[in-house]
Amino acid sequence: MANKRVLKQSINVICEELFAECLAKTLYGSDADSKNCEALAYSILKLQSEFISRISHPEPGMPAKAYYKKLKEDFVAQASDIIDQINNH
Repeated sequence: MANKRVLKQSINVICEELFAECLAKTLYGSDADSKNCEALAYSILKLQSEFISRISHPEPGMPAKAYYKKLKEDFVAQASDIIDQINNH
C-alpha cells in the first residue's frame, strides 16, 4: 500500500487533468457542452474532496489494506464514469 500522501497526490493530479479536459471541452465546444461541463466540473471537485477526505478518515474496524484497495477501486470507477461523460458530450 502506498502512503496516504502519495494517494492524495495521485487523486489531485487525476482530478486536475479531468478538470482541464472539461475546461478544454467548454472552450472549444458548443453552448450545450458548456452547460454539461459545468455540472461535470462540479462533480470532479466533489469527487476530489470526497476521496481526499476518505483517505484521511478510514473506516474503523476495517483492515487498512482492504479499505484502501476498495477506495482505489471506487475512485477508478467514478473517474472512468466522468471520463465517459466528457467524451460522450
